[in-house]
Amino acid sequence: MNQCGKLEALGWNNWFAQRANCKPVETVARVAAVDRDQLLLVDQCGHFRAKLAGRYLHHHHLNQELPCVGDWVCVEKQSSDDFGVIHTLLERRTSLRRKSAGNVMEYQMIAANVDYVLVVQSCHFDFNPRRLERYLVMVMESGAEPYILLTKTDLVSPAVLATLLAQVQAIGINAPIVSLSNVTGDGLAEVKQLLQPGKTYCFVGSSGVGKSTLINQLIGRARMETSSVSGTGEGRHTTVRRELIQLEDGALVIDNPGMREFGILGAEGGIASSYSDITELASRCRYHDCSHTGEPGCAVVAAVVAGEISQESLDSFLKLRQEAAFNDMSYAEKRKKDRDFGRYIKSAKKDLRNR
Repeated sequence: MNQCGKLEALGWNNWFAQRANCKPVETVARVAAVDRDQLLLVDQCGHFRAKLAGRYLHHHHLNQELPCVGDWVCVEKQSSDDFGVIHTLLERRTSLRRKSAGNVMEYQMIAANVDYVLVVQSCHFDFNPRRLERYLVMVMESGAEPYILLTKTDLVSPAVLATLLAQVQAIGINAPIVSLSNVTGDGLAEVKQLLQPGKTYCFVGSSGVGKSTLINQLIGRARMETSSVSGTGEGRHTTVRRELIQLEDGALVIDNPGMREFGILGAEGGIASSYSDITELASRCRYHDCSHTGEPGCAVVAAVVAGEISQESLDSFLKLRQEAAFNDMSYAEKRKKDRDFGRYIKSAKKDLRNR
């Protein structure tokens, strides 16, 4: 590289280099933020703005086909220009995504090429083991590694904190857990120890749990405006966009707007990984299509009866799997309708040309 620095500091490695297909006139850059029809990119020389080439937009319409924060792209930009044109989206090593909010059967990209996802929940108002399970399904499906951060420990007693940690462990979650307080600073050193230079960390969680305040502490300055917590202990600040930020120690972090609605789509692998104990037991069931709801010879139900796994954990597993199957079927039907409509339009245009 030139005197500007090295792409490796931004997360570039041999995996991406082996798959890069940029043209000679193009260079590689990483997406730091997306602002409507413009993108903020960063390369070894710094940040600059860019837009998607018209040809790319013509051939790519789905949400997951468009660049998101963390993506690597091929961009054409002259050294004298301060604006570039993106021609290619490089293959993603990891994809953090969820079902779009509401009844829309589409993927919503959260971030790409993330090494670790830090799921943030408050010990006070936000603690919800079931929501935590859903986040972990998303992380496992993405290919990234999960961490759990329990914030606002200053608002609960040590006994309550111990109870919350026991609840997390009781439902079979074995991801590393760090408890911390942005007020007292307890646990902040442990979080900093997790962050490695050149690695990308994405913070996810509901609004007001302390994600942005924590990132501000990691940055060492109030980069994003935050305000005091409300009477319930819920923070008032809401992040309005995702942004890739490089810390002084070289780690890269992504803050996210709060997410309460969290639909599961295309996450069968993530569910199996998150509930590895149930998945392993299911392989011993008498019937390969066992629903684990009462069939004879069901190893999963037998494990519940024996107290090896909890009924709550099994109920959550079955509920998530049922939701994922329904959403996947609906998504497949929608894609078929889109393809059929596309073929109809092409046929209509062909008929008009032949008249």
